[in-house]
Amino acid sequence: MKKNFLSVVAIAATTALALSACGAGSAGAVLDNGDKKDVTVAVFNGWDEGIAASELWKVILDEKGYNVKLQNADVAPVFSGLSTGDYDLTLDTWLPVTHASLMEEYGEKISELGQWNDEAALTIAVNEDAPIDSLDELAANADAFGNKIIGIEPAAGLTKVTTEKVIPTYGLDKMDYVTSSTPAMLSELKTATSKGENIAVTLWRPHWAYDAFPVKDLKDPQGALGEAEGIYGYSRLDFDADYPTLNGWLKDFTMDSKTLYSLENAMFGGDKIDDYTEVVKTWIGENQEYVDSLTS
Repeated sequence: MKKNFLSVVAIAATTALALSACGAGSAGAVLDNGDKKDVTVAVFNGWDEGIAASELWKVILDEKGYNVKLQNADVAPVFSGLSTGDYDLTLDTWLPVTHASLMEEYGEKISELGQWNDEAALTIAVNEDAPIDSLDELAANADAFGNKIIGIEPAAGLTKVTTEKVIPTYGLDKMDYVTSSTPAMLSELKTATSKGENIAVTLWRPHWAYDAFPVKDLKDPQGALGEAEGIYGYSRLDFDADYPTLNGWLKDFTMDSKTLYSLENAMFGGDKIDDYTEVVKTWIGENQEYVDSLTS
């Protein structure tokens, strides 16, 4: 009986070792192009442009045999995770301003993949047929906009800039600056533009609202919102050694705002969904030449 028990234990141990070896082999699998098969992409919570770009690359890479995992996280933990190798890459770093402090802390511990969009900017947007074109006209025409500016989350960097820079610079302190959430702002923007009403909102480029609604940015002659930024990809330090082919693709990756708006609108402009795969595949079919160029 003891002998049988020991045999069972031996078989179980052998099986466990085999399964362990199988798991390790899978985790270290390499594709024919020299890249590791498994890729973890960190995605900033609530940053639509990064979500869209990441979902696009996931579909592209999955079809090429990679095993891509998208991991949602807040901004600071993403930079920390890249520096420790917990994530392979992220596609939504805004420079030189928005993420400057995080780059000061982690810049030497991560690697730049390159800038893929050069039109990132904070804005105050109004309906396309609004009677004004510049922020320096807004105070005198506040009544036309219900004496309100519709904002997003109170803790957002855009909210801080609007409160501390835009409002005092352009004398908008008598207007009601309403903050709640990005979805609430977009809901009000959709309602107002569908009814032909004037509305002023805090917004940013790139954003799918520019594809979905008839809006325009108010000029910012005093530069209160800051200059345009670039959106960059960043990776862990040894990423190029583990993914020589993908590293090259991402370094060459570019997407203009018009193309990005189209992808974002396809993903976020309709009913809320949890899995974007089929939506992205449909969009790829409509933009096949561009998508093929990303890995040519």
